Amino acid sequence: MLRKIFNILVILPLAILFVVFAVANRHIVTLSFDPFNSSDPALGVSLPLFVVIIAVAMFGVIAGGVATWFGQHCWRRAARQHEADARHARAELADLRERLAASRNGGNQVPASGSSPGLTPSYLAIGRDKHGAAL
Repeated sequence: MLRKIFNILVILPLAILFVVFAVANRHIVTLSFDPFNSSDPALGVSLPLFVVIIAVAMFGVIAGGVATWFGQHCWRRAARQHEADARHARAELADLRERLAASRNGGNQVPASGSSPGLTPSYLAIGRDKHGAAL
């Protein structure tokens, strides 16, 4: 249902606009790649004007997307690093919770490096997140 509404409100008007634009700009133009002889170009192609305009617009959108993607490289790298750090911290927390639970149940007491003796029972593992670390 939502897809039909989207098609009617967005895609249909864009399609109508595209057809009107194509009909209004169907004149043949010569696209020349010869900078020295523009009247009789060695490298040139004749196309309808709307094809040239739409092709240039598509090229601009793709070039802008690629430039943005390369420009965001440092942010993606930082996000990957922070995600790895968070996964490591979750795994370490799960290990500490398991050690605390084992020590409270009177099982084998495994010394936990850097663990705080003042942890309360509310810090015990309840479940696991999507990375498998205890919550």
